[in-house]
Amino acid sequence: MKLYRFLTGPDDASFCHKVTAALNKGWELSGSPTYAFNAETGLMQCGQAVVKTVEGKEYTPDMKLGEQ
Repeated sequence: MKLYRFLTGPDDASFCHKVTAALNKGWELSGSPTYAFNAETGLMQCGQAVVKTVEGKEYTPDMKLGEQ
């Protein structure tokens, strides 16, 4: 099964750690990162799509993607 996640967070070290943790769990970057201003918080937000292929499992909508 092929999985997709879109990671988001504030433009700080916590976002970089979130992406690094995903990479170390076997996720791969997919496409370019995004960067946008959040008018509600007054902060810049980052986003990055990641994908992962998991053999021997079938996708279900209730699965926690980050735990795969």
